[in-house]
Amino acid sequence: MITSESELPPRLGSLTFHSPLSEARATRIFERLAAAGPADVLDIGCGWGELLLRVLEAAPAAKGVGIDINAEDLARGRALAESRGLGDRVEFVEESALGTDRGPVDAILCLGASQALCDPEQPHDPAVALRELRRLVRPGGRVVLGEGFWERTPTDEELAAMWPGASADDHLSLGALVDLAIEAGFRPAWIEAAGVEEWEEFESGYRYDTEVWLAAHPDHPLAAETRERVDRQRSTWLNGYRGVLGIAYLTLVAVA
Repeated sequence: MITSESELPPRLGSLTFHSPLSEARATRIFERLAAAGPADVLDIGCGWGELLLRVLEAAPAAKGVGIDINAEDLARGRALAESRGLGDRVEFVEESALGTDRGPVDAILCLGASQALCDPEQPHDPAVALRELRRLVRPGGRVVLGEGFWERTPTDEELAAMWPGASADDHLSLGALVDLAIEAGFRPAWIEAAGVEEWEEFESGYRYDTEVWLAAHPDHPLAAETRERVDRQRSTWLNGYRGVLGIAYLTLVAVA
């Protein structure tokens, strides 16, 4: 049976940001970044680039580039840019960030995407990602890094309920993460972390459209595999990392 795209479960349509990030926090972040007057902004693992577009709206002299490997998200970003009159000031490019030569720039966004800067054959290492970010930003430039950290050490039971192979070594504490940023050549100008409400909005929004689709199409040819996937995702959150995994938003200034 051939299934048309219109019948497929929608993807992430209820999310403004692909991150547990509230409107209020996003506004504070892009206003701080725009206040520095960047001429060029690079968004690594940009998705559809919502925060990048908001930075460009707040900094009318700036131009931006978003890079990602998801063509669907990039197409959404281009459509959003055109609808806001930003099509001539931003470029969305389908490419890997590993070893990218798109720096140095005045400002970088890297929210939940630092793994894109690391060797995929090696364990994720935020120290490597931070050194890459420092290479890509000019002295005095800003980096907004969204990075996971442990709110507390997870129990063995919690780890077993998370992603396959989850380990206490997968993340650092917030303090250790900030120390790595300093070692990489940054000063941590602003340190904040997503709250419970932001996580709930993100996790529920991540699955909302698909859950509604499943309720309306219980016998669809793709329903069983889709149901299994979202049930597994939800369980990983509720029984695994909820209240354990945090995400920090660090506004970093590159040391001259």
